[in-house]
Amino acid sequence: MLWLETACHQIYEVAKREKCWNTTKLHHKVYKPVREATGLKANHVCQAIRRVIGNATSVKQVHKFRPTSINLDVRTFQYIEDLQTVGITLMCGRVKFKLSIGNYQLALLKGQAPTAATLNKTKRGDYYINVCVKWPTNPTGQRLKVVGVDLGRRDIATTSTGKSWSGKQIQSIRDRYRFVRANVQSKRTRSSRRLLRRLSGREQRFQKWLNHNISKQLVQEAKQIGADLAFEDLTNIRESLNKKPRSKTERRRTNNWAFYQLRLFVGYKANIAGVKVVFVPAAYTSQTCSRCGHIHPVKGKSYRNGKVFKCGHCGFEHDADINAANNIAALGKSVSLPESPGMSCQLEGQLSLFPMIQI
Repeated sequence: MLWLETACHQIYEVAKREKCWNTTKLHHKVYKPVREATGLKANHVCQAIRRVIGNATSVKQVHKFRPTSINLDVRTFQYIEDLQTVGITLMCGRVKFKLSIGNYQLALLKGQAPTAATLNKTKRGDYYINVCVKWPTNPTGQRLKVVGVDLGRRDIATTSTGKSWSGKQIQSIRDRYRFVRANVQSKRTRSSRRLLRRLSGREQRFQKWLNHNISKQLVQEAKQIGADLAFEDLTNIRESLNKKPRSKTERRRTNNWAFYQLRLFVGYKANIAGVKVVFVPAAYTSQTCSRCGHIHPVKGKSYRNGKVFKCGHCGFEHDADINAANNIAALGKSVSLPESPGMSCQLEGQLSLFPMIQI
């Protein structure tokens, strides 16, 4: 992977100097010089070119390419099911490696003929391979029920059916690791750097384990009752929250909020289970009464107070997160069933309609 890193830097310098960001044109300029300089195989050079172009178009400025992963295709990768090995083309030629995987992975790979994979190198120097497999998905169809899911930091997820998953444990673990990291970073020794890497891995693994469990239960519930799942569209939520005056602790906790990872896990699990996932605008879902559709008439104020929502129009009192999840479910239903009535609120004699739904 070190030679791939060198190739990426060489290709990037040529692309920046020639102002050439087209994959085909850049290929003609750098292919032969890079192969001669690095000794890489033809496909590896092509992968390096694609990586440079991809990074340059996705970020404002490329600082450094690191030898952390390499993409493999049918010409550089082979899975041998009988021997449970993978063949990977390296600079020295095709090398076979024995797989060390569990029964779950074995079941996914059974009868498969994967043609793409990614070889990853961790910070500790361990190597893992992510193999792409084709998995049949069930048709979603049209359902009459929708389960709304309200995401947050106090409660990671709350459904319109009344289920919730507290974020107290993950928040406590994050705060504890932050305190330990602050003490270790002040020492600046080799052992302290090793400890920081271990702490980072533990925290990430626990967050991933938690999101996997929550996503699995959400999809299972929706499948059992024959319902779709509706989520808020939280795109750019961190930027909008950080614009408000907030403490350093609250800013850190918001930036550590792994709602997008949970959404990704729900997405692929729902595809396999045949459960449809829809997204609705997040505006006013927490401020609207799920019974009468009323919103506080004074701008900047809300009937929500912490975990309690008490409507000043009809007197409805409920858990604030479940109330929001009910609103998300109602909006999600208008996506799955366009003929269903929308949500509205009567404010001072004028009808205030909810924002248009986005899929």
